[in-house]
Order: sequence, then C-alpha cells, then structure tokens
Amino acid sequence: MFRALAAHWFAKFSALKATMTDSCIFCKVINDEAKATIVYRDEQVTAFRDIHPVGPVHILIVPNKHIQSVNEMDEADKPLVGHMIFTAKRIAAQEHIAEGGYHLIMNTGPNGGQTVFHMHLHLIGGDRMKHPMG
Repeated sequence: MFRALAAHWFAKFSALKATMTDSCIFCKVINDEAKATIVYRDEQVTAFRDIHPVGPVHILIVPNKHIQSVNEMDEADKPLVGHMIFTAKRIAAQEHIAEGGYHLIMNTGPNGGQTVFHMHLHLIGGDRMKHPMG
C-alpha cells in the first residue's frame, strides 16, 4: 500500500514539475517563445539582459536545461556551472566591464532572493553597486 501511495505522489509531483517547466519564463526565452535581448547563446546556456537592471550592465546567464535552483543540481551539472561562470567572463569583456570589475550573483530559494525558479547567474557591472553585499 505504501509503495502504491508513493508511486501516486511521485507521479503527481512529476506532473507538477513538468507544468512548472512549461510555464517557466526563462524556458520560454530559451525556446524563443518570449521576448528578450539575447547577448549570447550556445548549446549549454543563453544570456540576456535583465528587464529590471540594477546596474548599467545586468545580464542573466541561464542554463538551457531547466534546473530549478542550485539545490536541485545533480553531480553531472558541475561542469555547467563552470561554463556559466566562464560565459560571464566572456560577456564581461564583450560588454567592456571586465577591467573595472563586476558582480556575479546566484540567488537560491525565496529567502536567498530567487524570484524566477530556473537557476541563473546575474552579471552586474558598469558602475559601483550602491548597496555592496557582504
């Protein structure tokens, strides 16, 4: 009985997770179903300008694979995170902010400030942050 109940709840959770991915705004940007100013794209990530920038340059680097947050990553996703950071370095140079410096921020969960539940890296630069972190 427990096994049948567990299978039932697993199926419901899987269906819910699929729905979340289907309605994810970042998934829609990646699939060209929502507008965004894309500055970089490859087989692993898509990078686009944040619609609510907190600095002169504010770009989101998003894995093309839907991962809800850092807490949902698998061991196999470790190279992807390295690729995201290296992509940030590349875009910082492209945007002419590398020499002056920039922030890389990855919020995780509601208490960590994550508002879109598709893991993403913020690249923010072009000016000194008004509210430094840490």
